[in-house]
Amino acid sequence: MADSGFTFSRRLHLRLQRDFDRVFAVRCAAGNGHLVVFACYNGLDYSRIGLSVGRRIGNAVRRNRVKRLLREAYRLEQHDLPRGVDCVCVVKKADGASLERYRSALPTLIARAVGKIEVRVDSSDG
Repeated sequence: MADSGFTFSRRLHLRLQRDFDRVFAVRCAAGNGHLVVFACYNGLDYSRIGLSVGRRIGNAVRRNRVKRLLREAYRLEQHDLPRGVDCVCVVKKADGASLERYRSALPTLIARAVGKIEVRVDSSDG
């Protein structure tokens, strides 16, 4: 039986274009050459993730595999990520894509992107 604390329900997915647009409009991002994570606060008590894997990554089979790996990495790392944040992951390169790579990259990139949001909020108060 699966641990219910590591589920990945539909409410954790960004699905609407307006949600993606809102995250991109904030323009707080962090990247590592393979993956860029955009983030913004969502006003909810949980975080959500959206994925963008373009055709340059490869055919549909390859793109879907990358998306599965990213969703699984998010599912496993969701308890170590900031709450109340919407994230959009944009894949730039998929060479060497693995669950371990995404599991180590996601928390770091999301934390860096959220840190940029907080810097913007602090500097605009001033």
